[in-house]
Parts: sequence; structure tokens; C-alpha cells
Amino acid sequence: MSISAIGAVGGFQPMVPQSIAPTTTALSTPAVADPSKVATAADASGMDFGSVLAQGISNLQGLNDRTDQLAVKAATGDLNAIHDYTITATEATVATQLTTAVRNKALEAFQEIMRMSV
Repeated sequence: MSISAIGAVGGFQPMVPQSIAPTTTALSTPAVADPSKVATAADASGMDFGSVLAQGISNLQGLNDRTDQLAVKAATGDLNAIHDYTITATEATVATQLTTAVRNKALEAFQEIMRMSV
């Protein structure tokens, strides 16, 4: 029995286009992506970062509301499939953790920028 090489997985493409991805060379700092290309990529998606963030928080609130509704149904005995509540509660927990991680990274970035300006 032989094992094929990893190179046999053809057609693998990086998730970020090379024109936007920062490049590095030995003993140098990463190059900054061309701002016009980044703006074009944001325009192509039709949403800016603020809109994506607001939509994500809105989705998180909706998920938490749905979890609360299912919890009430489970407590009153009106919920026939308890797995619906379990799945929704787990999704809400993971979404909250992700939102917290994004917030923490944004605060770290802001603090780093403030240290650079001093």
C-alpha cells in the first residue's frame, strides 16, 4: 500500500488573492497591501466593516433571543425536540465567544496604534 504525496492535491488556491495579500522577504517587514486594491475588494462585496460588524451583532442578538424562547418552551414542556434548544444554545455561546474575541483584538489594535502615536 502506498500513500500519495501531498502534491497530489491539485488545484489548491489560497483564500486571499495574491494582489491583496501582504508579501514578505527575508529580513524585511511585511509589505502593506495597496489601499486602492483593498478598497476595491471591499466595494466588490458591497459591505464595509462597520456594516458587517453591525449585522453580526444584530445576528447575535437574534440568536440569543431565539435561545431564550426555546429555553422558556423547554422549561414549560412545550418543546418537543430538546436538541433544538441545545444546538441553538451552543451556537449562541460560540457566536458570543467569537464576538468577544473580535472585540478584544480590536481593542488590542487600538491600543497598539495609540502606543505608536506617542
